[in-house]
Amino acid sequence: MRSLRYTADAMKPRKLIKEAQRIASPYCITNGEKFRLKDFDPGDTDGVKSKKVAQSMLQGSGLMLTEMQEKLYAQDQWALLLIFQGMDAAGKDGAIKHVMSGINPQGCEVHAFKAPTNEELDHDFLWREHKVMPGRGKIGIFNRSYYEEVLVVRVHPQILKGEKLPDEVITKHIWGERYEDINCFEKFLTRNGVVIRKFFLHISKEEQKKRFLARLEDSKKNWKFSMDDIKERKFWDDYQEAYEEMVQNTATKRAPWYVVPADNKWYGRLVVASAIIEALDGLNLAFPDVDKEKKKELETIREALLADKD
Repeated sequence: MRSLRYTADAMKPRKLIKEAQRIASPYCITNGEKFRLKDFDPGDTDGVKSKKVAQSMLQGSGLMLTEMQEKLYAQDQWALLLIFQGMDAAGKDGAIKHVMSGINPQGCEVHAFKAPTNEELDHDFLWREHKVMPGRGKIGIFNRSYYEEVLVVRVHPQILKGEKLPDEVITKHIWGERYEDINCFEKFLTRNGVVIRKFFLHISKEEQKKRFLARLEDSKKNWKFSMDDIKERKFWDDYQEAYEEMVQNTATKRAPWYVVPADNKWYGRLVVASAIIEALDGLNLAFPDVDKEKKKELETIREALLADKD
């Protein structure tokens, strides 16, 4: 990769968008048939050699996202759904916080999905996410999602017994059927103007251990830690297999997966921001033109304000 001798805030918008496309594309999976998780290095930085350079680029990306979100909101046609998945300590919270820091809160909705409630278990596994989908002009962010149903539930199939499903539907085909349901659901959403981008924050087992130890040593981060994190770590290989099959079966052109290298938080956040910029750039966003009647009304208002002598 060529050396990065610029600062992102000095780049012109079109150049910044082109750079975002270049950064994001190696991690984008639109067809999972040949996807193998071992081919993706969680420590990759693709030639971006320092946190300082990445942060400068992320700052420029943030300014671009702010402008794009304003147009998305004003145009009021498209919605953007961002889904974040990853092992514990992969950096989902941090990615959402840093990448979306410049976004107007009025145009953004964040939902963190934990273990289903009794009410949620009385419905299909897509119900709780479907009812909080972003409206037109909005950005919706899911911290975990319906993909937990083919991840944690697959790793711990005994959870199925608590989902109130009839025995007849819990067959050896259930995982393939859930992939099919998810693909159909996402196709339905995209056909209705919801642009979907999915991020799997790919962290190494060694880096997860380092972050767990850091949480234990930092009193401000103790609240993030529980024994459940350690228990789930014992199923690491099972989760890696589940994530691989998830991408293989649900990566599509309409709703691609980005396998984001997450060992270096500063680079992973840059990849996420770049993918979002690329997605929004493809929508040809623009502030709406006002018609002649509206222009006439605005001119009348202008004249009235100028004539005001207070």
